Amino acid sequence: MEKLPEHGACFVCGTQNLQSMGLTWYLAENNTIHTDMVFTLSHQGPPGHVHGGASAAVLDEAMGAAVWRAGHSVAAVNLEINYKKPVPLGQNIIIEARVTEVHPRKIYATSEMRLPDGSIAVTGKGIYVHAPHLFKDSSFG
Repeated sequence: MEKLPEHGACFVCGTQNLQSMGLTWYLAENNTIHTDMVFTLSHQGPPGHVHGGASAAVLDEAMGAAVWRAGHSVAAVNLEINYKKPVPLGQNIIIEARVTEVHPRKIYATSEMRLPDGSIAVTGKGIYVHAPHLFKDSSFG
């Protein structure tokens, strides 16, 4: 398992951002990106549960990390998030993402959040396009 570099000021995983969610991403041998997280009161939407926007941000970042790790400097152009079960605060949630298709202009990825019992709570699909010009001054572009 390989720990991926963090992204500085990133909202989801950056150590230079005081409001960051603080996630650390790992690459499994099957090229799946994963991490686990315990959402806190600062991520609350419905009482006792994670805000849908927090779930979407984490899944977008997971898919983006998978696409970046596959060697593509990209930006998201479409996200589809499906909420299957409420995600409770204070429990260990598993997040996974992977690249599913690579085309000349678009890269497709999928992701999911799993509850402690292994059931899927939230899924994501993303379409990413090459955008190296957005990252020319960054450490990961």
